[in-house]
Amino acid sequence: MRKRRRIIFIAIVVALAFGGLVLAHIARGAEVPDESRTAWLESTLIAHKGLHNDAEGIAENSLSAFAEAMEQGYIIELDVSLTKDSQLVVFHDKKLKRLFGSDAYLKDTTYQELSEFTFQNSNETVPLFSEVLSFVNGEAPLLIEIKNEGDVGDMERMIYEELKDYQGLYAVQSFNPYTLKWFRENAPDVLRGQLSGSFIISDYEVEYAGTTRLPWYKKFLLSNLLLNFESKPNFISYEIKNTDIDTFVSLKKLGVRILGWTIETKEEYQRVKDYFDNFIVDTVDIE
Repeated sequence: MRKRRRIIFIAIVVALAFGGLVLAHIARGAEVPDESRTAWLESTLIAHKGLHNDAEGIAENSLSAFAEAMEQGYIIELDVSLTKDSQLVVFHDKKLKRLFGSDAYLKDTTYQELSEFTFQNSNETVPLFSEVLSFVNGEAPLLIEIKNEGDVGDMERMIYEELKDYQGLYAVQSFNPYTLKWFRENAPDVLRGQLSGSFIISDYEVEYAGTTRLPWYKKFLLSNLLLNFESKPNFISYEIKNTDIDTFVSLKKLGVRILGWTIETKEEYQRVKDYFDNFIVDTVDIE
């Protein structure tokens, strides 16, 4: 009888483990697009916030940074956020302190107030998303990160209204799987990418950029891509730092293109170059 109970117990554990693996596989599922739609994502390096250089007065997410990326033939990665008065702007942080020395948050700042700040060593101000689209005008592919930690719907609709007549290659990506779900349901023609990583946030990022520290359960779900069943991404963008090689290997099993963010040094590139289809970079000198 004892032996039989042990066998039954082992069988239950195995069944639960197998069931868990099956559910995880389903949860992490991606939507594999036609090869021709995503080939451009690995055609050249992806310039993180454009090709920026503060010493030369070329600020991140500025028209100058995008011009530099266009001139050198790179894909442009940029960030879209929303101001207090519902203006779509190209800006990365939630807080203005890192770039402008102000403790104000973007969501509490109007576009007019934001326009009073200029980037270091530059006379440029934060551009509108529409301004960037007109400036690039299809001359470089765009990888557009949507920064939305709030209610999904209005911001995504506004972004799509700006994009639907845009003549050029582009894709959207977000850490928020429900932003991607909105595009899946309302604009399935738009390529969508799930951003993810370790979600380890430094004190500096919290203080100066206003980055949010997530509770453990959200970190677990998002870092393991367990909400992919909602977003059904066409590609994945995953953090190279704070991540082990086994994670990179598992990502390839999803069957979609995998982008690594963000390469800052040659050493980082050498460590991970065999596990990704392309990279979002802060330096193009990586070989």
